[in-house]
Amino acid sequence: MIRAAHPADLDSIADLHTRARATYYRGRLPEEAYAGAAGLALSREGWSRAVARPAAEGMVLCAEEDGRLTGVAAFRTAADGTTLTQLHVDPAHWRRGIGAALHAACLDAWRAAGVDRVRLEVYEHNLRARAFYARHGWRPDPAVPRSGSHLTLWLEIGPLSGE
Repeated sequence: MIRAAHPADLDSIADLHTRARATYYRGRLPEEAYAGAAGLALSREGWSRAVARPAAEGMVLCAEEDGRLTGVAAFRTAADGTTLTQLHVDPAHWRRGIGAALHAACLDAWRAAGVDRVRLEVYEHNLRARAFYARHGWRPDPAVPRSGSHLTLWLEIGPLSGE
């Protein structure tokens, strides 16, 4: 089930975010940069701001299975456009379609809001995420310079099939 996030989800979201990030940062960044008490607190603070955003400025979606959080996605809309800021699936639940379901829910929200183009930044070494985004139509924009260790990808939002 995909649903909007609630403040009561913040601890679960931050914990899932930390576990997911560890899979691609481990061995590439110092552990304190993405895990540990300070990393978890920083993650929770960021997610708290995202969950509190007005609907016109973005949304946080949770994937839930049997009452347990299995994935989370967040996007933000500002004057310069819409950005998919986060999409994480609990590593224990990979390869079950949760990421695809979250992505589809984001697409539905973007179409409903009249968004026609979305951007994201993906960690260059996160090959799993890069492959996921490529399968879902995200493409690099050669005109946009790389942002440190992150690649910028764009998705053109088309109408639903049959529209």
